[in-house]
Amino acid sequence: MASSTRIFSNCCRALMAAAKTSAATETTATATATVTKARGRPTGILKPQPVSPALGSFLGTKESSRADAVKKVWEYIKTHNLQNPTNKREIHCDDKLKTIFDGKDKVGFLEIARLLTQHFHKAA
Repeated sequence: MASSTRIFSNCCRALMAAAKTSAATETTATATATVTKARGRPTGILKPQPVSPALGSFLGTKESSRADAVKKVWEYIKTHNLQNPTNKREIHCDDKLKTIFDGKDKVGFLEIARLLTQHFHKAA
């Protein structure tokens, strides 16, 4: 250790000094508190809203977010193998899906969110 001190002498003291952690900890704590305040309540498609009786019976709840509704519809489609095997963008609707998709026999996967929009009521 004495030889390294002699070689580097005073020019590398800053590199060998311990980092100050108290200032860094205060800065990250303040940033974390700010993010928590900003993300308090869900908004937009993550905000739970009341749904129509048809969608409510499909989901099993009277209130759901748009994102959760789309996830549950896709889960149902995958478990019941309702996707067209040759054209994966097309979904064959069974009786349960026809109740929420206006009685259509086939639905494109991009139409799902648009067709679910009518089932969400704006909260007053």
